[in-house]
Amino acid sequence: MLLTACAQAPKQAGQIAPAAPVEPQQVEAVQVLPNIELSDELLYEYLLTEIASQRGHQALALEGSADLARKTRDPRLARRAAQLAVESGQMGRAIDALRQWQEVEPGAAVAGRMLSSILLRGGRLEEARLEYAKQLQAAGANPGPVFMQVFQQAVVYPDRQAALKLLRDLAQPYPQVAEARWTVAQLAQLAGDVDLALVEARQARSLRPDWDVAVSLEAQLLLKSEPQQGLETLRQYLGSHPDAREIRLQYARALLEQKQYKPAREEFQRLAQDNPDNPDMAFAIALISLQLKDFQGAEEQLRKSLGAGKKDQDRVQYYLGQLSEAKESDDEAMAHYREVRDGEHRFAAQLRLLYLLNKRDGLEAARAHLQQIRADNNQQRVQLVLIEAQLLREAQRHADAYRVLQQGLEKLPNHPDLLYETAMLADKNGKHDAAERLLRKLIQLKPDHAHAYNALGYSLLERNERIAEALTLVEKALQLAPEDAAIMDSVGWGYYRNGRLDDSVNMLRRAYAGNPDPEVASHLGEVLWMRGDKDEAQKVWQDSLKSHPDSAQLQAVIKKFTAP
Repeated sequence: MLLTACAQAPKQAGQIAPAAPVEPQQVEAVQVLPNIELSDELLYEYLLTEIASQRGHQALALEGSADLARKTRDPRLARRAAQLAVESGQMGRAIDALRQWQEVEPGAAVAGRMLSSILLRGGRLEEARLEYAKQLQAAGANPGPVFMQVFQQAVVYPDRQAALKLLRDLAQPYPQVAEARWTVAQLAQLAGDVDLALVEARQARSLRPDWDVAVSLEAQLLLKSEPQQGLETLRQYLGSHPDAREIRLQYARALLEQKQYKPAREEFQRLAQDNPDNPDMAFAIALISLQLKDFQGAEEQLRKSLGAGKKDQDRVQYYLGQLSEAKESDDEAMAHYREVRDGEHRFAAQLRLLYLLNKRDGLEAARAHLQQIRADNNQQRVQLVLIEAQLLREAQRHADAYRVLQQGLEKLPNHPDLLYETAMLADKNGKHDAAERLLRKLIQLKPDHAHAYNALGYSLLERNERIAEALTLVEKALQLAPEDAAIMDSVGWGYYRNGRLDDSVNMLRRAYAGNPDPEVASHLGEVLWMRGDKDEAQKVWQDSLKSHPDSAQLQAVIKKFTAP
């Protein structure tokens, strides 16, 4: 009996079954099978190899399959040896087995594709390039699909520059193939070479003017650097290709990103007309309508999305709650927030419900609800503690607020937000030693926490204590956050306490320009007054008082220096 009979007759006792193909869906050229007699020795070795594979004896299966492929040069056995080698994860064995398969069956395209992929993943780019070049050559007049396959493998290679060079080398002989240009453009974008990406994307589009993918990439690149030109590229294409749905969706989203809400809504409305049962379109139109303060239109679309059975019902209910709040329909908003039972907006909905309960029913109702809110992580737990403390502070229950923060710190003693807020309240309540201890712990945990340095330094300055140390602290804060107006105010106040009036005025002017806050105005006016610039001081105070007539600090400093 000949081994070729295995491919021609149904499996019978004593015959070798054909090996399972590596890619069953791939139709290969007709195999040329060797004319080799099926000896007892070959049959035994084949069965031993298959049993070893089934029972997990990988080394024995690999050796046996490779030996059979070498002895018989049967393409089915070579393919089986390659399959086992690839599945083993041993790159060297896989490459050897695939090369053996190629040698035995030169027309096996799958072998070449698998070999090039493994070579690329293993960093053997020059060998991979040679394999890809063979595939492109074999494709004849239609190399485009091969370039797309190469791109899918190269796009995940960690060295973007090396992957780009590989694609450029492969594309060089194919300047008139749009897919070659497009793949180079994509990898150039990922490698950070935006100029090359744009050039190649435009070349791809010129070669295939009706190719949506090329237009999309060109517009995507332009939107990052020249958004109006990117929008115009999409608009013009839609003028001649009005049914290009994906391009229209990209255009609508790009308009939205550029905050061009009215034209964005028009594009989403057109998409919705073509997809009337798509709740996502209604949802997008609703959110844009909210931005445009078209509450009626937003509500109509949200309810349409809700009625269409949108999967994320919780999200729709959350935005209906937001809409109701915007309409000042608090009870209706609360009803919607209660319907948000899961998803990314669950916690936010519960916080809005908490706020509305506090507004309608008072502090205790809000605190009772707060205890029922489920926190999924420490950050949410801290947020609940901070909110409860804030509600208590607003009710002038400062001791209770401080107690809540301390209880939070007992559970999460090293959380930066809790440390900072507890220190701030301790300082405000006159517990300066406790505040300093907490702030120094925070600085130790987060040496780059600018506001911790600033808070500690400013507290000392306000009490006119340890001025040199305080000034060092606020200057360190400014070094960490050089554009922060509040920290500039602290430094300017530190210069004042240190007797450096000119430096103080210069720094406080910077702070006031960045944030015309009444506290900064009161400081700047006081330093100007002490420097002798009394008219300018009064002007600063009066200008700030017009914008902040209820500022107790401004009123106090004006009274201090101008009262008879």
